[in-house]
Amino acid sequence: MSIYVLRGRYSADALKGMVASPEDREAAIAKVVEKAGGKLLSYYLTFGEDDWLVIMDCPNNDVALTIAIVGAAGGSNTDMKTSVAMTTKEAMAAFKAAGELAKSFRSAGR
Repeated sequence: MSIYVLRGRYSADALKGMVASPEDREAAIAKVVEKAGGKLLSYYLTFGEDDWLVIMDCPNNDVALTIAIVGAAGGSNTDMKTSVAMTTKEAMAAFKAAGELAKSFRSAGR
């Protein structure tokens, strides 16, 4: 399983609706993530460029993308972004592999 971070904003209509009738979206988000085959790790409301942040564990990119599409298709979210999060151990393995591969690679114009 891999960790995915989804970020985005609520549409103006979604915010108007949640002000008129506040609701905690965490249970609904967890249900969609689990039904798709993942696990919700965290859901936060945030300040700044994004209004919300979802951290989830998914078996593959297909599951993560499916969840992101469902979130976007509902019409309440805008400006969604998805990132894959790696542990430092995973990143170190990639750096080591890149170091080996770089030995046989010549950059353009060099």
